[in-house]
Amino acid sequence: MATTMVRKQIYIQKRMDILLKKLSKARGLSESEIIRQAIERELSGSNQVQTRHLSALDEFIRVALESRKKGIKGEPYRWNREEIYSERQNRWIRDHEQE
Repeated sequence: MATTMVRKQIYIQKRMDILLKKLSKARGLSESEIIRQAIERELSGSNQVQTRHLSALDEFIRVALESRKKGIKGEPYRWNREEIYSERQNRWIRDHEQE
């Protein structure tokens, strides 16, 4: 059964555009398909936080397994609290400057 598509033009925040592009690349799907899936989830009422967490976990596991297959090895990341807060603050400032 062929589905008739309707073209829509929307405006999104710059940070959403950046995240959409990253998600599209990571999943190997078009940006349009990701948007359609998000609309479908919203309309079906299955837009639960748990589902999103599982999707993020699935993606993390997929990337980890791909890294293992490629033989990518690394050292554990060492950090301190000040670095994390500084990085978070810089990211927040950057994101709000782009809006």
